[in-house]
Parts: sequence; C-alpha cells; structure tokens
Amino acid sequence: MKWHKVTYPHNIPLREGRAVTVAGEEIAIFNLGEEFVAVDNRCPHQGGPLADGIVTGEKVVCPLHSWRVCLRTGSILKPAIPVRTSVYPARVKDGIIEVQMPS
Repeated sequence: MKWHKVTYPHNIPLREGRAVTVAGEEIAIFNLGEEFVAVDNRCPHQGGPLADGIVTGEKVVCPLHSWRVCLRTGSILKPAIPVRTSVYPARVKDGIIEVQMPS
C-alpha cells in the first residue's frame, strides 16, 4: 500500500465529493467536515458516479438510482443488500489530501 498525494483540502467543498484518478483507479473523495473519505467512484448498482451524489451525514446518494452508500464502510444502506464498494484510507498530511492505494 502506498500513500498518493491528491489535492488540497480547499478543492473539495464541505459535504461534496470530487472524482480523481489515483494509481489508475477512479475514486471519489468526500469532505465530511472533520475528515476526508475516499471510495470507488462507481456505484455497485449500475456504475453511477458517486462523486456527483448528494452527501447526507456519512452517506452519499447515487445520482442515478438513489442507492445510499456508507462512506465509512462502503456498505449499501438502501436498498439493504450485502454489496459494498471499496473504501480507501484518506488523510491530510502537510496540507495535502492523500489516499492510500495498492502499489
């Protein structure tokens, strides 16, 4: 696993997400206020762009079919099915958001 520098925190407004490519993978980074979280940018249902979804608390609502995804665990909350999206560790270090991805 390797930490990758992504962007400055001010580039991701509060309660919004941004799509970025890290280590060849398209991920979505969200600003939850107290922290940043990163998940695959594709909803497990039909590949909707999660970065374009509406953030409510620790969840994002997929803009295509309103599936709700937990941004901390990747679990699908609505509909309640045993499917997940990948979650990646994110942090702010030296004023830059970093995401940990497989090398």
